[in-house]
Amino acid sequence: MKDLKYLAAFSIPIMAVLGLSFQGYWVWATPLFAFVCIPVLELIFPVDTTNLQSEDVDSRLKRKIFDWLLYLNLPIVYGIVIYALILVAHQPLETYEFVGLIFSVGIVLGVNGINVGHELGHRQQTNERFLGKALLLPSFYMHFYIEHNFGHHLHAATPEDPATAKYNQSVYSFWLTSTIRQYFNAWNIQKKLLKNNKQSFFCFKNDMLWYTVFQLLYLVSVTLLLGTTALLFAICAGVVGFILLETVNYIEHYGLLRLKTKSGRYERVKEIHSWNSNHVIGRIVLYELTRHSDHHFKSSKKYQILDCHGDSPQMPFGYPTSMVLAMVPPLWFKIMNKRVPRSMVLN
Repeated sequence: MKDLKYLAAFSIPIMAVLGLSFQGYWVWATPLFAFVCIPVLELIFPVDTTNLQSEDVDSRLKRKIFDWLLYLNLPIVYGIVIYALILVAHQPLETYEFVGLIFSVGIVLGVNGINVGHELGHRQQTNERFLGKALLLPSFYMHFYIEHNFGHHLHAATPEDPATAKYNQSVYSFWLTSTIRQYFNAWNIQKKLLKNNKQSFFCFKNDMLWYTVFQLLYLVSVTLLLGTTALLFAICAGVVGFILLETVNYIEHYGLLRLKTKSGRYERVKEIHSWNSNHVIGRIVLYELTRHSDHHFKSSKKYQILDCHGDSPQMPFGYPTSMVLAMVPPLWFKIMNKRVPRSMVLN
């Protein structure tokens, strides 16, 4: 039964479906659940720092249930997006309902879309990476696959990494700098990959070109089939989705810096270069994303076997609660700045 605890990650899509089905003030059920109820539950439930024994690790890696719990997000996410687009296109909604549904669907795109797409993007199987990229499409963040895997994991906790927030940088400033820099970084990485393989810009192997085409086709299809209202909804929900990702990026490495060695290179990424959280609710809902230190220490590890490292910097709250705190910069700085090791501050 413990394996099924990750079914709780589907609680957010369930809330979104309730909002889509009943409308009215129900459209705000998902934001309230994600950023009020879950943070409260995180404060109630104890922190769990235990790690799996070696025999348990082997057992978990053999159970396909953990993979299928990820795969199920694809039909769920796309089902909710299609349901929402048809609803806003054919049913008159009050402004507060329209806005509430944007946030509800956007949260699903961020949590069950981009977050799961990130996990699958690290897999070795081509079909799993395909599913991961498909989950990034409705948030217009397919370039994240390239920048994250070939950029962020190489440059994390350095000034060269757009997804590492500087000390005393607000989350609002970070949204702008990270979003823009990651996109252009993805293009630069793609160009280098093509050059290394002696391939031209306009070739089948230019994934960034394909990502652009697929995302534009998505928007064109929505417009032609359902109209401009649905187009507006699709764009806004997608933006909410990737803003949630960037908020998570913000708290994952805030203020941390890898030191340079005598050779001028940065030290290798260690478990001390990411913020870890062992708050149970956030761990389950986000498929162990909060054990981010171990993810960077060994990015090939699957979510169900990630460990807690005692020397990793620890967040005082879970990721969902920390995301709320980040929205109030003075409060965030007051709580987090004193926890950033002085020798690692990234200004």
